[in-house]
Amino acid sequence: APWSRYAQVSAGQTIAFDYRSGCFGPTIWLASAMNISNGVITVADLRERVVTAVKHAMKQKAAIRLATLRLINAAIKDKEIATRVNGETQAISEADILAIMGKMVKQRLESARAYEEAGRLDLSERERAEIEIIEEFLPQQLTDAEVEAAISEAITETAAASIRDMGRVMGVLKAAYTGQMDFASVGPIIKQRLCAPSSG
Repeated sequence: APWSRYAQVSAGQTIAFDYRSGCFGPTIWLASAMNISNGVITVADLRERVVTAVKHAMKQKAAIRLATLRLINAAIKDKEIATRVNGETQAISEADILAIMGKMVKQRLESARAYEEAGRLDLSERERAEIEIIEEFLPQQLTDAEVEAAISEAITETAAASIRDMGRVMGVLKAAYTGQMDFASVGPIIKQRLCAPSSG
């Protein structure tokens, strides 16, 4: 993945390890976490992090945080139920979970804006508080310039030449940047690029 991953060094202390530079650096929230216990590193997946966060929120009696985390858990379970095969629940990938969280953030942004327009700032603040909690589990969002660069790289990688290649371009981006960009917004950009007449 193109992002760093966490290392839990001691209680309450979290730093990020950047695979690209081989150095520990500033903390950013990412899809997975590494826990160091008795010198042994184990990887905690995103689902485990949510479950652990729920337990901590219950102990701290953080009502809004707990409610938001339970909504995340419910959304994940709904997705698992929807993917059942022969009645057996199937485990979903971290990419699926990141997509679920990204959708939750988008829904709350839309609600927050609607509440603000209606003058209900109290409800807007609640939506934005939930967004902050969900975003703790998401990788750092790409800037507009980084999104444009990623699209260009994906088009080059897939040798996309027409709108018929849009699915392949989107597939490359989803594999590398799920949770880091809004694919609903990226789609029209890719379409515009692939439909643009070639120069010369």
